[in-house]
Amino acid sequence: MTEAPKTVLFAAGAAVLVIVGCLVTAYALRPPSAPEPRADESSSADAGLRCGTTPCRPVDASTVGEDVVEVLVGEGGGRVKVTGPAGTTVFESTVVESGGQIDAQSLECVSAQVSVCLVRGKAGEELLGEVLVGRAGGWTRAQARYLATGGYLALHDADGDRVADVVAVQRPCDPTGCGKSYAQVFSFTAGKPLLGCTAAVNALEDLPGWPTVAPAAADLRSCVA
Repeated sequence: MTEAPKTVLFAAGAAVLVIVGCLVTAYALRPPSAPEPRADESSSADAGLRCGTTPCRPVDASTVGEDVVEVLVGEGGGRVKVTGPAGTTVFESTVVESGGQIDAQSLECVSAQVSVCLVRGKAGEELLGEVLVGRAGGWTRAQARYLATGGYLALHDADGDRVADVVAVQRPCDPTGCGKSYAQVFSFTAGKPLLGCTAAVNALEDLPGWPTVAPAAADLRSCVA
């Protein structure tokens, strides 16, 4: 683009990408405000577990090693329950608290020495996510929440450390239109939580591995700051 008008449009689009990229990263690295998980729930008490103003009902579940991870919802609230040999741990769902809609495809888990479960929910045109990490039979919540504006949020081991990372596709938009799409990758074991971003592409089909976005470490570069 060598003509002056195109240069101006390119600069404006780059500015939008910078602003949206910063907002997305800031949201993703913001710690959840939900209470600390409780490990004192027993199987006999689960029948009385409440999500918001109504009893919890299971929506999705996954077996992770010897543990069972369940997503529960009710009127105005949600929980994630992990049941295994070590007992039962219940987490408040920050996705539900933030307005995310949970369904039977909301839970994705990868079982490994360090297991990872992602809970995602749709909020308007965006996807919200939260992550639980399992080590040695114990589960904790990752101290981050995740936002995908490009309609894709999933797990994939991008850096080859045998621990699943979070892949969030972003598509920056403003009232004049939408820009190119790119994927952000977040890690739980690296020195920095944001591993990097893929190159921006015109079509989602051009992202690495589409329709399962699976970038390798070589596909990542510094994200727009």
